[in-house]
Amino acid sequence: MKALVFHGPGKRSWEDKPRPTIDKPTDAVVRITHTTICGTDLHILKGDVPAVEDGRILGHEGVGVVEEIGDGVSNIQVDDEVLISCVTSCGRCDYCKRGVYAHCRDGGWILGHLIDGTQAEYVRIPHADNSLYPLPKEMDRAAAVMLSDILPTGHEIGALNGEVKLGDTVAIVGAGPIGLAALMTSRFYSPARIIMIDPDENRLAMAKQLGATDIIAGDPFETIDKLTGGEGVDVAMEAVGIPETFDVCQRIVRPGGHIANIGVHGKSVDLQLQDLWIKNITLRTGLVNTDTIPVLMRVVESGGVEPAELVTHRFKLDDIEKAYDIFTDAAKEKAIKMILTVE
Repeated sequence: MKALVFHGPGKRSWEDKPRPTIDKPTDAVVRITHTTICGTDLHILKGDVPAVEDGRILGHEGVGVVEEIGDGVSNIQVDDEVLISCVTSCGRCDYCKRGVYAHCRDGGWILGHLIDGTQAEYVRIPHADNSLYPLPKEMDRAAAVMLSDILPTGHEIGALNGEVKLGDTVAIVGAGPIGLAALMTSRFYSPARIIMIDPDENRLAMAKQLGATDIIAGDPFETIDKLTGGEGVDVAMEAVGIPETFDVCQRIVRPGGHIANIGVHGKSVDLQLQDLWIKNITLRTGLVNTDTIPVLMRVVESGGVEPAELVTHRFKLDDIEKAYDIFTDAAKEKAIKMILTVE
């Protein structure tokens, strides 16, 4: 089969790899029909995730058809069309029993990280009963791919960790796919104002289309001061993963507010504790658990949110290297999210 393979920082290749097989009774092998590229994949290629080894197939999002199942799989059947969760969960360990699937002792974020991932024609999914979700026939497959990672990440690590409430003022720093997903899911909780901060005018236009009340392309501090009467925001979400954007969140959060860090950080940040200790703020980080996939799937199915609006580019899976080039230069190419299909 063909797959997109990591060969060290800055090196990737679309090449032949052995088709995966059942390794344990709880495994399934899925034939990929739709997948995508995540900002985390770009972090891997930059060298920000050193646990990813040379030869690893990248990707942790996708939709496909079950080709084979192990003897221990009971909830999923061959020929089922399924959503692949970016987080693998055994459902039995102490972390899974607490709902912290991100830290499953035999799973977590392993696809495209510690085991081969979904940017391939086939993928092996451990703990298939807990890590695959049968798809409604009428659901748009592009929308379904957004349920693998970015929508639950925006919801859980953004809106829920930020404790967005009715009437809040929310600022999201970074209008990439994750920031936009945080915007879409924050709207579930009826904040009074959602401010989107990003230098990319194209992404800000998308944010406005998706419901942002205010957009800021330049220095945010003076504008936020005016918008909030000098108080700062109730919730500041970091959705980039660099020290500069984290610092913005520290500076704009109001006393009693919440900072939700969503971005993947490859460097240390400077925590301004000398300013924050007295402000009664809550700072939360997190890797998505994906435990909200079922409820988000129902919301998407009912039309309550339309994540396919995030898709700006479509490619055949064979063109994945071109897709990577475009996604890497997202500002110039006006790229937000892309879908790669085998069909």
